[in-house]
Amino acid sequence: MRFLLLAVTAVALLFSYSPSFAEAPYPAMTEDERLSVAIYEDHQDSVVYVTNRALRRDPFSRRVYERTAGSGTGFIWDDRGHIITNYHVIDGAAEVLITLPNGDVTEAELIGIAPERDLAVLRVEPGEDRLTPIPLGDSDRLLVGHRVFAIGNPFGLDTTLTTGVISALDRTITSPSERLIQGVIQTDAAINPGNSGGPLLNSSGVLIGINTAIFSPSGANAGIGFAIPVNTLKRTVPELIEFGRIQRPILGIELAPRRFAQRWGINGLPIARVGEGTSAYQAGIRGLTRDRFGRLKLGDIIVSINGQLIQSTDDLLSLLEESDYGETLLIDLIRDEDAVTVEVTLTPPQ
Repeated sequence: MRFLLLAVTAVALLFSYSPSFAEAPYPAMTEDERLSVAIYEDHQDSVVYVTNRALRRDPFSRRVYERTAGSGTGFIWDDRGHIITNYHVIDGAAEVLITLPNGDVTEAELIGIAPERDLAVLRVEPGEDRLTPIPLGDSDRLLVGHRVFAIGNPFGLDTTLTTGVISALDRTITSPSERLIQGVIQTDAAINPGNSGGPLLNSSGVLIGINTAIFSPSGANAGIGFAIPVNTLKRTVPELIEFGRIQRPILGIELAPRRFAQRWGINGLPIARVGEGTSAYQAGIRGLTRDRFGRLKLGDIIVSINGQLIQSTDDLLSLLEESDYGETLLIDLIRDEDAVTVEVTLTPPQ
């Protein structure tokens, strides 16, 4: 009888038992944790997975086939289906596939590229699911020490959140086209291969940059990552959507190759050719010529524009990108060892 009573009691306890953690309240979060959770939950549906599919040829059979050449991250720019990523993520792609937040995989249309700023614009059909763009911030108001959040797909692990701070501002990095990208944000938020093209957010959950590079000999995060500021995107993306490339005003000149200037020991930019009928031609700017023996004769050499020293092609292109059509520039030249200043009005690209 005693044994039976014990058995009944044990069975009753078994069926009435519930784990203590089931009754315990959800662990309280700190304000810092609440912020991280909120930003991730609010923006994870704005981030996409980008797959670069490239053509390859089998060296033995000579058969051409398609394979995955790389992957990265992108984010939704607007409700029309435009997606922003890095140019180097989709460079050389025969096909770009986008994995949407709901898991659907769709082929993207390439809308525009800016290799000089490592930016690309893609587009997918919005479909029935509403696309959620990320609100844009102001990167001119950033300070070192501001908290930042990066969402991306490092090493193919989709929708990963990392956090950190802005560790420096106004950095300069080199783009895939060897142009310099200036005003870049430096962060210690973990940015690894696959994070490229993903959004960098501030504590208000607005976009302040696009993650683009890591500084590491091994190719993995070493505490320094870079992001192109959102104000650069604000200037560039609308042009890429409308024209497919950056629309910079033109002077109407063609510069001599860099090796030419180095060989001659020239400080400045030697002009190779001036387009006939252009504003530079009308201002009397001269390019290279040949004497009666066929030897090259130097033309004008650009040394400064509007008082700004011009020492490289990048200096010139950056100045033009910050100028408007119809604007008149004061160009300081060296002509036959004499200093000459001319006025040239910028015209739209042909």
